[in-house]
Amino acid sequence: MAHNEPTPIVVENPWERLNAFTDARIGLGRAGVSLPTSKHLAFQLAHAQAQDAVHCALDGDSLEAALTDTLGLTTSPIRLHSHAQGRAMYLQRPDYGRRLNEESREHLQQAAASQQHYDLAVVIVDGLSALAVQQNSAPFLSALHQMLNNDATDWQLAPLTMIEQGRVAIGDEVGSLLNADAVLVMIGERPGLSSPDSLGLYMTWAPEPGLRDDRRNCISNVRPAGLTVEEAARRFCLLLKDARQRKLSGVQLKDRSEEDVLEGDAAQGSTRNFLVAD
Repeated sequence: MAHNEPTPIVVENPWERLNAFTDARIGLGRAGVSLPTSKHLAFQLAHAQAQDAVHCALDGDSLEAALTDTLGLTTSPIRLHSHAQGRAMYLQRPDYGRRLNEESREHLQQAAASQQHYDLAVVIVDGLSALAVQQNSAPFLSALHQMLNNDATDWQLAPLTMIEQGRVAIGDEVGSLLNADAVLVMIGERPGLSSPDSLGLYMTWAPEPGLRDDRRNCISNVRPAGLTVEEAARRFCLLLKDARQRKLSGVQLKDRSEEDVLEGDAAQGSTRNFLVAD
């Protein structure tokens, strides 16, 4: 008498094959009325990694060494701090993370005493994921410097700054004090359950304290599993040159980096409006 095959403990989900195309948690299968143990443990690990990313402190010395080595800096980045004295205050008082503390403001004013004019100020901020800044800042800046050096325009870059316990808007104050036409804030984004290492890029033309978020352009998800540093640098350079030409940024400045992909090749006679393209 043949024995029946035992019922598998985990019931597979046919949607699982879609995991090859997305980090979203789909097609996880089930064990009874619950998730399989392996999927449940993977979720707990991702949640713990996201929490660690939020609370982990930026290793400024290590990052400074990486930046100096990668970019060949002749002067060390200017180290600054927001009004938020610690991580708990930073998380509870977002407004404190948007402005420099008095000591940092005085330090930056002394560094910019010559009142030299710059085309761009680059500001590295820990944000909500120091891990993202630690891992992605040096590779991105390496790609960005290479593109700016190869550009026909002679870009004058302000001294590099690094800020602890900062938010995006703190870059406006830094850019203003450094007398820069534009500011780029590189900041650790709020971690997702599949992206604890995501770096965000925020560009503002004519930075000054008190600007609203609609004055900024954002390039998000810069990380090895997301937008590559080379592609992020390319998109940013296009935005920067467009901002310089039009003297503005934010909602009035369109990101045209994917225009050819979306709208087709105009040189071949196709329409520039992808909505009505043949």
